[in-house]
Amino acid sequence: MLTAPKNSSTKRIFIAATRMNDGKTTTSLALFSALQSITEKVGFIKPVGQRFVELDGHQIDEDSFLLNQTFDVKVPIQAMSPIAIHHNFTREYLDNPDESQAKLIDTMCRAFDRAAYEKEYIIIEGTGHAGVGSVFNLSNADVARQLDAKVIIIAKGGIGRPIDEIALNNALFKAAGVEVIGAIINKVLPSKMEDVQKYCQKALDRMGIPLLGCLPVEKQLTRPNLSQIVEEVNGRWINGHEHGHRERINRVIIGAMAAKGLLDLLQRGTLIITPGDREDIILSAIAAEGVTTERTISGIILTRNVLPHPKLMEMIAKTRIPVVVCSDESYKVASLVNNMTVKTQPEDEDKIPIIKDLIKKNIDMQAIQDAFDSRPDVNP
Repeated sequence: MLTAPKNSSTKRIFIAATRMNDGKTTTSLALFSALQSITEKVGFIKPVGQRFVELDGHQIDEDSFLLNQTFDVKVPIQAMSPIAIHHNFTREYLDNPDESQAKLIDTMCRAFDRAAYEKEYIIIEGTGHAGVGSVFNLSNADVARQLDAKVIIIAKGGIGRPIDEIALNNALFKAAGVEVIGAIINKVLPSKMEDVQKYCQKALDRMGIPLLGCLPVEKQLTRPNLSQIVEEVNGRWINGHEHGHRERINRVIIGAMAAKGLLDLLQRGTLIITPGDREDIILSAIAAEGVTTERTISGIILTRNVLPHPKLMEMIAKTRIPVVVCSDESYKVASLVNNMTVKTQPEDEDKIPIIKDLIKKNIDMQAIQDAFDSRPDVNP
């Protein structure tokens, strides 16, 4: 069994984060694109994945699938996603840790060698903060050490909290003998960019960690499509399913006002949440859709499992309006939608150009290259 990768030439960039949903996948996508402007020989692997899809009988991490769909990496997808953490994974590991550990390392190293074959750079995406996976000895720090990678830490916008979290994660990587080559502050409010850049730079300089840049909040990246919302609220489609992944939701209206007041609020990107017995609101939406060739609404969610009168259902079926029904009441549905964590999906074609542009405009790519060019055992 392999205890380390055979590949010693590919430059390895490990993308870690201080917590979940800080932007590892967005950064990985953007950095992959930026590296492709330097060399075509770029690879990707997410050694340990927790959210996966079934593909040809294999459990493939969602982020590996997304990146492959976006860039067509031309590497077997199984090599980009070797270890899937299913719900019994930890118990099975702890029942036989020594044998399990050897198999996991062998699986990871063989997959890495395949994913990194003839690549100049490979991006290794982590899972959560530096300590995630410690229970089965495959924390981010362990994986980065095992694969001999250098780390970039991603933290969410601000000054005090992200610096504290970067310091904590840096300590774990340092204890594992892993070099942190820099930090990126993500999801910074545009109005705070100058302050965050200035003071995070000062704080990180004191810690000996380069600030590679700050990425602004991009509203388009935080907006879900209707299909994602349907999954979040456990809804079922009544009409317009084929438009679900294309309809990006910009704002939510709860149908609690008089129908005549609704017309002034309707525009593309609006989601109406209303009980199915508010037929006045539904009729107003249908009427607004019928008087223009432009889309005036991006969807309706009918709550409390209440459907409109059959005649009104027939009218809905003649429109292009995506309509969904779910069991929760309106305010709970609105809360679920407003608090969603929105992850980029392969069908989010409108988001990919924005993501690709982020690194090029805001991150010091030369500093990342320099961190590897000074490494004596790596071929330039």
